[in-house]
Amino acid sequence: MKFRNVPQWASVLLVTASLGTLLWFELRRPLRRSVESKLRRDTRNLAVAGAAAAAVQLAELPVSAPLAALAANDRWGILGWASVPLWLEVPVAVLLLDYTLYLWHILTHKVPALWRFHIVHHADLDLDATTALRFHFGEMLASIPFRAAQIVTIGVSPLALSVWQAALLVSILFHHSNVELPENVERRLSRFLVTPRMHGIHHSKIPAETNSNWSSGLSIWDRLHGTLRLDVPQEQVTIGVPQYNHPAEVTLPKILAMPFRGRDGRA
Repeated sequence: MKFRNVPQWASVLLVTASLGTLLWFELRRPLRRSVESKLRRDTRNLAVAGAAAAAVQLAELPVSAPLAALAANDRWGILGWASVPLWLEVPVAVLLLDYTLYLWHILTHKVPALWRFHIVHHADLDLDATTALRFHFGEMLASIPFRAAQIVTIGVSPLALSVWQAALLVSILFHHSNVELPENVERRLSRFLVTPRMHGIHHSKIPAETNSNWSSGLSIWDRLHGTLRLDVPQEQVTIGVPQYNHPAEVTLPKILAMPFRGRDGRA
């Protein structure tokens, strides 16, 4: 059976337009001062992102796409068993995918083997839209079993999966961006969505701040679990991890080797 999904060209166009728009606003209205040259960082981050994208295309999609088709065809998972109609199935699936991603994000910090790869994302000395794409290809490979479990347990259709993936990419580009929104606008947005100031706290070097604001799309999960923090001004946030404090420590070769150099990224 042929299932509908969001065309890949449409997702690529949406993400590219979002990234370009946010990069422009970052130059016009930066939220935080830069530590490194933006051109050098952006080039490095996009190189890491390219390797991650290749891992997704070659390893994740051949698993997730057929599983979603089977889940829809054979009525697997929570939504299949409940016989939820299509008009409701997509928003509920996206909601449950967003919540389970909240749980996965916590695991990437708390499980040492996963943190070894996720630290690449947090070791950026600045935080902007390209940081949203800076994930080690090993983390993408490690996430495949969890993604499969999400699809099977929830009963995610190809349409719901493609809608969530496109929405997630736009969301993470936005809340990682170094764009200064008016505080009253961001305060209202943060009631529902993860925002740049909110996620900036999560990228702090201070563990008590890093261990908050785990949500990737809707901020409700942090509110429900008591992990929301909005009380740290951005000028008091130092981006990064304690192990890496200098640009020479986060060059492209060192980033790619980081997960294999010890539990915390060190040898």
